[in-house]
Amino acid sequence: MTSNHPGPGRRAGRQGLVTAAMVVPATLLYTVMLAVPVGLAGYLSLTDWDGYSSEPGFVGADNYADLFGDAGLRNAATVTLAVAVAGTVGLNALGLGFALLLNGKARGNAFFRMVMFYPHVLSALVVGFLWSAILGTTGAVNSLITARGGEVLPFLSDPDWALATLVAVVVWAAFGVNVVLYLAGLQAVPHSLVEAARIDGATRWQVFRHVTLPALGPSVTINVVLSLVTLLKTYDLVVSLTAGGPAGQTQTVAYLILWNSFHDGRLGFGSAQSVVLMLVTGALALAVTRLRRRGEAAVYS
Repeated sequence: MTSNHPGPGRRAGRQGLVTAAMVVPATLLYTVMLAVPVGLAGYLSLTDWDGYSSEPGFVGADNYADLFGDAGLRNAATVTLAVAVAGTVGLNALGLGFALLLNGKARGNAFFRMVMFYPHVLSALVVGFLWSAILGTTGAVNSLITARGGEVLPFLSDPDWALATLVAVVVWAAFGVNVVLYLAGLQAVPHSLVEAARIDGATRWQVFRHVTLPALGPSVTINVVLSLVTLLKTYDLVVSLTAGGPAGQTQTVAYLILWNSFHDGRLGFGSAQSVVLMLVTGALALAVTRLRRRGEAAVYS
């Protein structure tokens, strides 16, 4: 009698087809959405393409030489670093703080979690225009202040105020994600350890410092890296909130890349800037991840 069951070779072939069916779409998506654009950006960074000519001229490393001598880029890099560092601190401080407040099954916690996350659902351009209408020279806040005899506050017209306002709006718009991630981390903290610490007489601060915070190590790493990488690419809020002003003092590197590429017609130069930003972002993310992992290892050792 012949068996109806497929042989080992046929089973292996079917398994290979199933594996390919699952892997190939993801590989194609990765190639089309990431590998090809990165490769194209690398090629264009070696040309003087203006976005219109059919044959870009090869200029080698000239764009990179111009890039490192560009005063505007140095200013944008300083602004980007300030936004990334201050924003990362703010996002994680607020994210962890509100996660601790909203942890548990108290009535109303689900509603407040939704409220915290809602700004992230809005388009960043919409958020920027909204806050521009609130904090602008003739916006809602200044109209209320001047109606009561006060002076206009330069939220968006003074360089220092504008940068601080930009950071504050970025944090307001994005910290809901950090709240959700920290809440997920808090759910994984062993309840038995917390109860044991309380029985031993530990205060709330001692429980948080010696039990909760070490257990949140992976969540802290994810939040810090995610915040840093996201803030290094900030541009949409800049477009709608300050338009890079006043006097270019809130231009981030990502905003400058778009300006040079499409406003000035220097796509080759903009591509060189984007390649450098990508490399710097990757290097910083890797460095922060390694430092966080060393810190976690030191805690658990």
